Amino acid sequence: MRSLFSATYNRLSLDLATLLLRVGFGILMIPNHGYAKLLSYAERKDQFMDFMGFGGPFSLGLTIFSEFFCSILLILGLCTRLATIPLIITVLVILSVHQWEIFGKHELVPAFLIGYLTILMLGPGKYSLDWLITKNSTRVEDKRHL
Repeated sequence: MRSLFSATYNRLSLDLATLLLRVGFGILMIPNHGYAKLLSYAERKDQFMDFMGFGGPFSLGLTIFSEFFCSILLILGLCTRLATIPLIITVLVILSVHQWEIFGKHELVPAFLIGYLTILMLGPGKYSLDWLITKNSTRVEDKRHL
């Protein structure tokens, strides 16, 4: 019971929480956003918003890349911090399109922003492909600092 009121954490809890954030936010973005846009690209490309003058088809392609492919990278924990950047940009564009409405109909958009910013700050955690790829190089760097 005492641990429920403790301000400390252990490494396992942090790694599991990071895994939950990555997988959760990755899975939540794919079906109704990224995958839906990928399947309906031909129908949506000419009506999609023109982001910074790139044109609707290119803007839709960037959105699909972010919402679908970067979400898959998040789930895998591969290039995690890099993959969150397009997701953060996409969420910021969505917020600006909806006049920065953070409550009401579009209240999930700022929740995604908070989640992606948290993942960007925390990194991939131990249960990720990033960790598997970099664990040997990190150990060498840690020994240099000793």
